[in-house]
This record gives sequence, C-alpha cells and structure tokens, in this order.
Amino acid sequence: MPYIVDFENVSTVGLESSPVAEALAGLRGNEGRYYRNKYDHVFTVSPASELPEVVERVSRILKEERDIVIGSRPLEAAAFEVDGLRMAYVFYESGLSINVMYSIEDGGKRAVGFKLAEGMEIPEELATRFKFARQKSKLAGVIRGSFFVIKGEY
Repeated sequence: MPYIVDFENVSTVGLESSPVAEALAGLRGNEGRYYRNKYDHVFTVSPASELPEVVERVSRILKEERDIVIGSRPLEAAAFEVDGLRMAYVFYESGLSINVMYSIEDGGKRAVGFKLAEGMEIPEELATRFKFARQKSKLAGVIRGSFFVIKGEY
C-alpha cells in the first residue's frame, strides 16, 4: 500500500525493522520535503515487495555500472517522473537510501546517489569505492552522501 511521506510529522511506518528506523525515516522525510519544495511533487513510497521492478532496475544499474550488489534488504521503493527526470528510490533496512536520476532526454543528467542515515556505518560494498560528504538536515540529523554518473543506457 503506498505511503505519502509526511515530512512535518516524520513516521517510521514501513521502516520499523531497520536498526536505524528513526534516522531512516528522517532521511525519507528529507527527500519528501525536497521534492515538495523544489517540484511541488508528493513523495510516495511503497513496500519494496510491491515494486520489484524498481528494486530490480536500481540493482541492475548498480551491478552493470560498478559491479555493486547491496547486501541489505530493500524495505521501500518509489518511482516517478518530475521535470524531465525519471527517479527511482530504494530504502534499505541498513539505513541506506539509493536513488537513480535518469534524464529522459539524451545527454541529460543521469546518476546514482547514495545517502546514509545517521548512525549507519558505510556498507562494506561501498566503503572502499566512494567518499561520503556530510550534510546537516533538520529531519535526518547528519546525512552522508555520495554519487556516480551513469554511463550506460537504461
């Protein structure tokens, strides 16, 4: 069942099994606030089991672009189009959030972004490959993030 992310009253709904559920909920709320403010888009997530094609797409891009396989269980996913971009999100039990931004037009921005909820260690599969920058968020505390540019066609 889809869940509209409420960034004013942050909830752990759908994320309860995560050891960093509150921080992950804040991270999800931070994303919801960003899309509402920048694009007037309502950020909605669903259980990952209801959007297996989104989880598979994100997993395939990670595997084919950088030979990365995420070890944590996906909890929630989202997919939408906004301002000429196809967006895909997966929130993992470990506290990791991965988004794929894919411009619909050729030559546009195409990248994979990683965000870590506060209190989460950098996953082993990412630790030696990426440097993570810190960003403060009222909803999520300290978010650490990194990204890479997608080279292939998906």
